Amino acid sequence: MKQVNVGIIGLGSWGMSHLDAYSSLPYVNVVAVCDSRVERLNLAAAQYQIPNSYLNYEQLLSHDEIDLISIVTYEKQHLEPARLALCSGKHVLVEKPITTRLDEAYFMQQVALENNRLLLPGHLLRFDPRYAEIYRAIQTRQIGKPISLYLKRSRSKALFQTYQRTHTVYELTIHDLDLAIWYTNSRVRTVKAYSKQISGANSPEVLWVCLEFESGVIAFLHSNWMTPEEARIAVADSVEIVGERGMAHFDTSSCGLQIWNETGRNSPDTNIHFQMLGQSIGSLREQLMYICRCIATDQEPDYISFKDAVHGIEVADAVVKSCETGQVIHLEHDLK
Repeated sequence: MKQVNVGIIGLGSWGMSHLDAYSSLPYVNVVAVCDSRVERLNLAAAQYQIPNSYLNYEQLLSHDEIDLISIVTYEKQHLEPARLALCSGKHVLVEKPITTRLDEAYFMQQVALENNRLLLPGHLLRFDPRYAEIYRAIQTRQIGKPISLYLKRSRSKALFQTYQRTHTVYELTIHDLDLAIWYTNSRVRTVKAYSKQISGANSPEVLWVCLEFESGVIAFLHSNWMTPEEARIAVADSVEIVGERGMAHFDTSSCGLQIWNETGRNSPDTNIHFQMLGQSIGSLREQLMYICRCIATDQEPDYISFKDAVHGIEVADAVVKSCETGQVIHLEHDLK
């Protein structure tokens, strides 16, 4: 298998997780990183022996040997580095949300088509074995065709201080939008959303979304930033899929790892990105391994879909409009 050379733009906590996961893959070589902070570049160079570090992503993109670019910047800073990377002949992984603007999503998709490059969304829950097994149960008719979906995602109040910069639908619900689109293999016809701003921030702490799909499936999505810090639960998510022949269900807060001691209970997440025996494990690593394997073997990465991600932004845009107007939003499907 040929070597895949990677460049990473953005070295925040999640960008460093990308770097850690890539570094664990045997046929992947991270050749360059970029961040606006010198201290982050120095940290990456020291920990992972990265040969090229840049404060400017245009310089990083001048490296012809790079095959794949991971864009792990703020969501409103995805468009330009994605465009330049695609135009320079590189494949691109864009972290979620791919953007918060629908016109940018269409534009990125068009640039990828024009340059015949892969453009991939960072919807890593498709690589979480629990969610993936539900997909397999649907595809193999173990539970039959979906009838209704319930997807809940809850994070701590403290995290809201960081992520209130963007509407909750783009930061939390976007994962469940992708799962709902994936599970139903259908497009959303109508959207009705309800939101509650508790602290006065522009973004809601509590969001409920009702989706009606063209296939007839009904989905209810619930996202909130209300888990108390004292609960010490990193991830409090639940899923229930009702099919024609059966059901699939799990709840992370009740069936995940729990550590009890004199300080109370701690429920760390070990599924997304975790270290064991000095090795990166989790769905992030599985996602990056799949993408790099497809690039190395010239295979189409059909397990993930940028068209689905664009539709997710269509729906997210409709969620924001429904919250603002109180109306049911009807979608038209003329993806560009």
